[in-house]
Amino acid sequence: MAPVKNTRVLFNDVPQGYPIPGKTTVVDDSQIIDLETVPLNGAILLKMREPTIESYPASYRIGEPIDSYGIAVVLRSEFEGAQPGDHVYSMETPPEPFVDDTYVGVAGMPGETAYMAWKEYSKAKKGETVFVTSGGGPVGSMVIQLAKLDGLKVIASAGSDAKVQFMKDIGADVAFNYKTEKTLDILRDKGPIDIYWDNVGGETLEYALEAANAHARFIESGMISSYNTRSQGVRNLMHIVYKRITMTGFFVAELRPKYADEFYAWIPEKLASGEIKFKEQVSRGLDKVGQVIADVQRGRNSE
Repeated sequence: MAPVKNTRVLFNDVPQGYPIPGKTTVVDDSQIIDLETVPLNGAILLKMREPTIESYPASYRIGEPIDSYGIAVVLRSEFEGAQPGDHVYSMETPPEPFVDDTYVGVAGMPGETAYMAWKEYSKAKKGETVFVTSGGGPVGSMVIQLAKLDGLKVIASAGSDAKVQFMKDIGADVAFNYKTEKTLDILRDKGPIDIYWDNVGGETLEYALEAANAHARFIESGMISSYNTRSQGVRNLMHIVYKRITMTGFFVAELRPKYADEFYAWIPEKLASGEIKFKEQVSRGLDKVGQVIADVQRGRNSE
């Protein structure tokens, strides 16, 4: 096999606010790899971490390739458990081309995040009400469907009318565009809530605390509203005390040992049958990575 180009996406600059394609990340296609002669030295490279954040990956390094979850095809192997032609799923610096994108989406880390944290932390009971933010995305849309399968009433928010329609299509009882409707008014009218799946933080977290029942469970999956702008302090945290709310953050890698077998035995089958529905936006080529990252952080994906 002739040497092939090994295109990489490099982390080039720490963004001030939202990432800028071509500045925050740049594409480097200067690398060549010879698949016939590359050494197959098995090893595990542990990421460096800040001592105070022992359970979270280290930040990207300027000038180095960025990594993510990916699917790869085995071309050569000296390990009997992986034969040429097999597909493998791992954290990797992705090459071109990608393969089978389902396993890096709804059947991969985003799906794992929704399924495993829901099973571990929701303590869902039939007839309860859950509020899901970013319900049009891969994590939120999975949570909506898991909640409906458990017999819950689902209130879900997103940032476009197209995403609102998608949330309705997958079963949300109440779906609204937070940019055109007032979240607190919706929660006061359609709540109170017993479970809050938080992908956004900020003011929406305040509204959820206001609308929560006693002994509500808050599952903190992310706080994207503060990733690129100055974080707003939550002003009504005393509701956690008054209402005896349980608030849990998590890292999906810690849940995999308990739930991975269950997830992969159940989710692919439900996807194949159409019982679990999903929507994805596919961009081809590593040169699109910078724009895709910016779109996701601005909520412009899958519209």
